[in-house]
Amino acid sequence: MVVLSKGELEQIALPAVQRTAPPLAVVPEIDLDKAARDGANGRAAAARAVAAACEKHGFFKVTGHGVPAAILARMDAAAAAFFALQQQEKDAATAFGYSSKRIGCNGDLGWVEYLLLGVTPSGAAPLPESSDASTCSFRDLLNEYIAAVRRMTCTVLKLMAEGLGLDEKDAFSRLVLDKESDSMLRVNHYPPRPELKQLGGHGRLTGFGEHTDPQIISVLRSNDTSGLEISLRDGSWVSVPADRNSFFVNVGDALQVLTNGRFRSVPHRVMVNSARPRVSVIFFAGPPPRERLAPLPELVGEGGRRCYREFTWREYKTSAYRTKLSENRLCYFETAATS
Repeated sequence: MVVLSKGELEQIALPAVQRTAPPLAVVPEIDLDKAARDGANGRAAAARAVAAACEKHGFFKVTGHGVPAAILARMDAAAAAFFALQQQEKDAATAFGYSSKRIGCNGDLGWVEYLLLGVTPSGAAPLPESSDASTCSFRDLLNEYIAAVRRMTCTVLKLMAEGLGLDEKDAFSRLVLDKESDSMLRVNHYPPRPELKQLGGHGRLTGFGEHTDPQIISVLRSNDTSGLEISLRDGSWVSVPADRNSFFVNVGDALQVLTNGRFRSVPHRVMVNSARPRVSVIFFAGPPPRERLAPLPELVGEGGRRCYREFTWREYKTSAYRTKLSENRLCYFETAATS
């Protein structure tokens, strides 16, 4: 992997180093293969477990996911090869939305470089006509990966609906399968920082600062390097053990709205390891831009209070892009509490 040059480092002030690491998280685990093999009872148990994890943590791990190991291995190799390119080659990869250290439009910085791609119903967004063969090959791999992960994502979303007792089992998955679904794929690379060893092995640098994800859910897989941390309901932080064979699911802001706050989007961040690079691939499952988001009637109940007003996904994204990474973006859409 490439460590970014000293000259580049001097151009941007990086986040402050933290010395202490949080304890390891106990992450709820959902085995999709077992749920399928155990029939109706197994599926019902998995649905209850998913709902419980979303209510308590807003976060869980998926095993038995059915995404072929060969696709995952090829994705790992392709990501490693891309981020090992010379900096000028990566800077030229505009077709894949390459950027580094600047996160969003409002001054947030992190020790990260990344690819950010729009996702269409058939795969990744179209390439420019001038793209070369290697770029097209990478896009073909991304499309294969997206198709497999989207199928698994919809299985998880249906379990969420069942766990909530919704009559419409595709209440969430239909938004992701819509022909205008606004989903994204992000590939993050956190280069190592060997100089952190000078702090006695306890130096920790922010790779991606604290935030919640805006979409319905985020589905993440990484290599064997730790760094992902989540915030529990009491505000304490825990470190997520690395597991390259599983996917991790975050509840996003849009799902928090749709469930009237029953499922809560989880604040999370990534801290940089001193010696090993971290690579993560995240599928952000988003609704169509014109989709009107509001608490589902079944989750409000007769005479109940809606915690959020109705708004479109486009309206929410426009508002979110004006905020800093760590801000509570949903506060602008909350309804006033009544006494």
